[in-house]
Formats: sequence, C-alpha cells, structure tokens
Amino acid sequence: MSEHRRKPPQPQGGGRAAARRGQPGSSTGRRAAPRGATGSPSDSYGAHSYGSDSPGSGGEERPYGSRAEARRAAQRGGGGRRRAPDPAGPGRGRGRAAPPARKRFIDYPRAGRYGWRRWVPSWKVVTGTFIGLIGSLVAVAGIGYAMVSVPDIAKTATAQNNVFEWSDGSVMVATGGETNRQIINYSMIPKEMRYAVISQENKTFETDSGIDPNGIARAFFNMARGGQTQGGSTITQQYVKNAMLDDQSQTISRKFKEIFVAVKVGATVPKDQIMAGYLNSAYFGRGAYGIQAAARAYFNKEAKDLNPGECAFLSALLKGATYYDPAGARSLDQAATPEANRKRALAQMQDTLNKMVQYGHLDASVRAKYTTLPKVQSPRSNSQLGGQIGYLVDLAKSYIVNNTDITADKLQQGGYTIRTTFDKKKVKALEAAVKKVQKQNIKPKLRPETDTHVQFGGASVDPATGAIKAIYGGENATKHFTDNADATGAQVGSTFKPFVLAAAMKWGVRNPDGLESQAQDERTVASPKSLYSGKNKLKIKNYDGSVWTDKDGKEWLQTNDGNESINPPSYKIDLREAMRQSVNSAYVQLGMDVGLDKVKQAALDAGVLEGSLASSAFPSFSIGTSDPSAIRMAGAYATFASSGTQNDPFSVTEVRDKDGVVYTHKAQPKDAFEPKVADNVTDVLKTVVDKGTGTAAQLPGRDVAGKTGTTDGNKSAWFVGYTPQLSTSISMFRLDDNASNKNRKFLEMYGTGGQEKIHGASFPAQIWHDYMAEALQGEQPEKFPTPEPIGKVINAEPSPTPTPSATESPSASPSVSPSPTDRPGFPSPTASNTCGFWGCGNGGNGGNGNGGGNGGTTGGVTESPTPTDSSSPGNSRGNGNGGLFGGNTG
Repeated sequence: MSEHRRKPPQPQGGGRAAARRGQPGSSTGRRAAPRGATGSPSDSYGAHSYGSDSPGSGGEERPYGSRAEARRAAQRGGGGRRRAPDPAGPGRGRGRAAPPARKRFIDYPRAGRYGWRRWVPSWKVVTGTFIGLIGSLVAVAGIGYAMVSVPDIAKTATAQNNVFEWSDGSVMVATGGETNRQIINYSMIPKEMRYAVISQENKTFETDSGIDPNGIARAFFNMARGGQTQGGSTITQQYVKNAMLDDQSQTISRKFKEIFVAVKVGATVPKDQIMAGYLNSAYFGRGAYGIQAAARAYFNKEAKDLNPGECAFLSALLKGATYYDPAGARSLDQAATPEANRKRALAQMQDTLNKMVQYGHLDASVRAKYTTLPKVQSPRSNSQLGGQIGYLVDLAKSYIVNNTDITADKLQQGGYTIRTTFDKKKVKALEAAVKKVQKQNIKPKLRPETDTHVQFGGASVDPATGAIKAIYGGENATKHFTDNADATGAQVGSTFKPFVLAAAMKWGVRNPDGLESQAQDERTVASPKSLYSGKNKLKIKNYDGSVWTDKDGKEWLQTNDGNESINPPSYKIDLREAMRQSVNSAYVQLGMDVGLDKVKQAALDAGVLEGSLASSAFPSFSIGTSDPSAIRMAGAYATFASSGTQNDPFSVTEVRDKDGVVYTHKAQPKDAFEPKVADNVTDVLKTVVDKGTGTAAQLPGRDVAGKTGTTDGNKSAWFVGYTPQLSTSISMFRLDDNASNKNRKFLEMYGTGGQEKIHGASFPAQIWHDYMAEALQGEQPEKFPTPEPIGKVINAEPSPTPTPSATESPSASPSVSPSPTDRPGFPSPTASNTCGFWGCGNGGNGGNGNGGGNGGTTGGVTESPTPTDSSSPGNSRGNGNGGLFGGNTG
C-alpha cells in the first residue's frame, strides 16, 4: 500500500486531535469531529455523542457544520495556536486549493451570498442601473426632440369634408369645416378673449414651459386603463393637438410625439404666436374653426369686435360645443337640449368672468355688465343644409355618434363618407305632400289667430329592415331647428290603441275571479270579437270589478269623441268596431283588464322608446298620453306590418374613411309578437282604413292598415299607417318653439286651416295618402297575410238593467274642458235615436258611415275623462292640455 494511503499510528492517549497536532507529517486537509474518549479535549466543551446519554460516554460525537467551525474548535482545543505551514506542500489528502472566482461585470445574483441575500442588489448595481436608465431616457428624449419639428398651424389644422350619400350611393351633400375658417393676426384677437382662455384653461400660460407633467401622467394612466386620453392640460399642448389633426390616434407613440412637439414649441415659439395659433385652430362648434369663424357663426361680427361677455361665452365652447351651444345639439346627444345647454353655457361663462377678475385680467365694474348669455344667431347658415337636407344630416350624425365608435369630435373633424338609408325620391315626395297641404290650407296672414305656428312632422320606415327611407323635419333646416320627425313632445292620441289590442292578444285579460297574487297567471287571450262598453263617461274599473280611483279617491269617467255613447241601450261594441270608430271607453277599460304594465310592454316590444312613454299609472295611458317621435311610431307600426318582427329604425348603412370601411350596419331583428297577434292587429287596422276613421288614406289596389289620432284640446293630430312595403307616420300640431321661449306650449287647432277642428283623418291622412301614392309608384302591390283566428270572445260588459235612457245622465260633476269631437256634425243620441251608431238595419255601413255624407267618422280623439271632482290636479306633461283629469283648455 502506498504511503499516502497508510493509516497513521494511533496515539497512546489524549485522543485523535492531540495525536494529529503532534504528528509531524502533513495534514489531511480535513478535520473530522473528535471522537469522545475519556480525557479527550472534546469533553471540555461538551460535544454530544451519538448512542450515549451524556457527553464523553464513549459515543461518536456529532460532526461540525463546516470547516470553519471545525477549525475554530480545533484552535480552541489546542490553545488557539496556529498550525505551522506544511513544508512539503499540500498533500493528496488535503486536495488542490480552488482557483479564485472570476469577477462579474454585474454581480447579480450576488456571489458569496446565500438565500434571499443573493437577490438584494448592491448599492453599485442600484446606482449603475439608475444612471443607465436616466441616460437612456435623456438619449431617447434628445433623439425625439431632434426628430420632431414645430408644426405650421396654417397648414395642418384644417378639417375635412364629410360626404353624405343617398341610399343609392349618389352624393347628398359634402359638408365640413375647412371652408369655415380664417386665420387672423394676434393683434386682431381681443385681449379679453386671450385672458378668458388663460383664466379658464391655463392660468400660468405666460410663464410655464408649455407642458403639464401631471396632465401627461393622467393621460397615460387613462390610456393604460383603456379609456380615452384627455386633452392637453396647457394651451401649448392644446395648440399642438390642434396642429396634429392629421394624426388623432390614441396611442403611446402618438402621445410621446405630442409631448416632444409641445416641449419644442414651448422652448422655441413665442407665447403670442402659440396663443394666436391655438385660437385660430380651436373648434367652437357649428363647423367654425378659429375665433374669427366662431365670431361670425355665433354673433355675425368680426373677432376684433367681441365684447368681454362674448369672449367668455366663446371660451366656454372650447370645453365642448355640443353641450354649450345655446341652440342645442340633440342630433349629437339627446342630453344636449337647448335648455340644458343654455344653463351650462351661462354657468361656465360666469365662472370665466369671475376668474378673469380674480387673476387681475378684468375690472370688476366691467365684469358686472355681463350677467346673461349674449344673443346668438341661427346655428345654420350653410345653404347646402337648407330644406330637408339639414335634418337628414343631423339624423345621420346622431345615429353615428350613438351607435358607432366614432365620437362627435372625430365626426366634426371630418374625412368620412357616410351612406345613409334615405331615398331621394321619397324624401322629395314627402316634402311635396306637406307643402301641398300647407299651401292650400294654412294661411297665417289670413287667419293669424289659428294658422300661425302650424307644424308637421313625418317619417317613413321599411318594415323589412327598419331603414328610414324619408323624413319631414320641418319647413327648413336653416330656419326651423327642431327635427319634427325625431322628437317634438306631441302626444299621439288614439294611434296608441293598437298596442292595447296587441297586449290583449299576446298576454290576454286577467281573470277577474283570480286572486291578486295569481292574476298575472290567470289570463284569457282576447279575440277582436270581444265585447266592451262604448258608453260615454264610462266608470272605469279595475280588472277585478272594483272602481278605479286615484290616490285621492277620485273615480275615473272616460269620455268618448264628442261625448257620444256607442250602440245604446246595450252600449256593447266589439274591439274591431271600437278600433274602427276609435271608441275611447272600450280601449281604456281593455287596458285596465289587460294591465297597463302589459300595454306599456307591448309598446316597448313594438319599438317605442321608454323615455317617450307617459306614466302607466293612469287609465288614459291606453289612449295616447305618450309622445313618441314620428320615426318611432312609423317603426312600431312597421312591426305589425312585418308580422311581429321588430327592427330598430336606423339611418346609416355604412361609414368609410381614407383607410376603408369603419362601420357597417348589422340587422338585429327581434320577435316582438307572434305572427297571429301582429296579423290580427293589421286586420283590425285595415278595417279602420277600409270603412272607418281612416278612409282618406285608401290607396286603390293596395292593402292599407292605419289609425287616426287626435288629442285632448285638439293640440295634435296623427295618422300612422302602412302597406306591406312601407310604414309612415304623419303628425300635425301648433307649437311656438322659438329657441328663446323657455315656456313653449302646444296650442289648440280649432279653426286651423279653416276647419272647425283638426283631426287625424283630415290633413295628416291627406298628406299620408299623397306621399304614399307617390312613394310606392312603380312597386307591385302586396297583400297582408290572412290572420289566423286568435283568442276567445270576452263579454266584458253585462247587459244593462231595463228601461235604459238613450239620453245620457249628467255625471257627478261636469267635464272641466269642452270635449272635442273627431266626427264633426254627428248628432248626439236622443230619446228617439235608438238604432245604434251607424243607423238602423244597415250593418253599420250606411247613413253616417264612411266618413262622408252626414257627419261621417274622421278620427280618434284622446279625450280627457270626466272627473267626479274637477278640482283634482292633473299632469299636463308640459303642454297645457288639461292633463289626466281634464284641466284648462287655454
């Protein structure tokens, strides 16, 4: 055996450690834990043994945890004396010494550290990283600063046209903001305008560097959350934003570019040049870019002639002209009504003036002169938007803003081609039909008391798709600003009754014998042959037979057109006949039996917007106290025309920009009613046109269904009707809606057009007829589906007691308002008149029928009920028409 493998001799005493220290030869390089022998030095520091109960018992000691501990233990045991160096050098048992570790450039994870300490960076690493990061940012900023250039606002801050197309792709109008802009010098901008903007937008403008770090951080935070970035917080940043209209993308790179440009502009461009550039490029609404165009658009004057109040007002528009233009901008947002906008604009204007005084830019005595909004002129002066074009453009804009990702600001900046649903031929035909009636009948100079403020509205919808084919918004979009096709507040009267009938056939009437909690489940679907009372001043009941009363305990007595009862002495009339004659009492009671919540739901299912519906807490809800728009009424009747399939009306089929198609309309039809329900409603409404109140709307050779409607006080009149191919609604009313008139009122139409009263079967039905005859010219006539029998015959009114009186007994209290009639000249029942409404033995189609001869029927009037207590207050819904319980007639 070789020498280095031979065991050293065992010492005679003192243990291996002592022997090892006294051994002259080389060390093995490893120190084993000393074995515990009696008298061993290890016993002196209490080494624990394995397999024994106490130290020094002869068991094997626990080994030390590391070489360092073993070395220290050995030194302590040997008196702390160092071992002499081995002259022979390291032996094989000791092993080679490890070479020193190579130093890393970045000591991370840290060498020589263990556990979590390896991952704690040293101060050198932290400092180096920080310096490197700062250096990188400085380098990036320097490169970015060098690459961007100061923009020329005169070349870049322009808006593009939006091109609106007819449904066939031909151009309707090209309209935008580039022609309504004129750059003026800084000296031509009033100092009050400059300081109004500074006081409201950036009070440190004259001294700051041009950027706002807090605003920048806020913008990046919003982008990180997926929201829209906010505009520049300083005037310099807003100037840059306006100058970069060619790139309005909401991206990190674009935002960085804007920051670099703002820094460079702030460092190199004089403040007066920045201010002039900003005010020459800012958008003030009404297509006006720049202060000069804004001064002309709102005040018809030069910018240099603006007074402090006008300057403060114009500075308010910079926050969003849609919501601050006193004329309103409902085409872009329904919340932007004239009233709401005026309130916002005045508050903002006053706040700006106060800040101008606070910051020393305006004398308090001058400020005191401007406490009201300045008078502004018409919002439309572009001749391209005259006639119906302005209404069509506004309607298309409204649809885009509310149904696509294109915001109002993006739309105003232009560059879009918009394909609309509007049919040029039909738009012209509808306008011509209205003008014909106006020219022949409405003569304000001849009858100023009755023929002033007369307005019409109309809309035509394709039942198969919901596409709006034509509208009539008013006389001229540059003179009359409210779109009468979109929203007017005019109540629809008896044209609401089809929704009551649809509800009765969809859900049924409630079982009067059922418990209150079970009533919704115990229903009977009503047939159009169901019998109801046609009695005038009918006492309206709940479905369980109890008399309906309001919160004050007042009963409801429902009146009919002209205060006439139908079919005395029994007063029984089926629902088809009640619709044909527009009998209020029958449909009000039917609505109570079905449940007004179901009537409301039927209207919503058909496509009426909930915001246009009146309170369904009152029986009169069933006869049209609501005020849907002409567009929505045409769309709702189109649901019946399409056998129950509802399509929301829409006005835009496609939007394109320079990169291609950005929006395409996708149809989302809904099953509102079963075909048998919708087709039965159509069949009943067809009777109205064939031989009822709507005979003026007949189109020879075509199936037509429709309904007339006239409201209490004769303040509005409607005709809504349809063929299988087209649904159209026409409204007529008198309304003084001057923009400065805060208390606009619907006016009575007694004597208007030389007629005793206006009803749905007169001028509205005439307009409908003339338009539809022209609009459908060349289209093959189609037939309505044959309705499937539906429901059961309900006898809602038991036979009266013997000896009825044909002459009505007076109610507990007289009607507060005179009850208008929609059948002029028809005699009230007398004691000798007992043959029924349509004469004796002629099937109800002779004598006074067909709307001609001796006082035929001409339309459904939504009458006020006769209250038992005339002092009960009513809800006029803002038009002064007597409300729910009658009221003033004006």
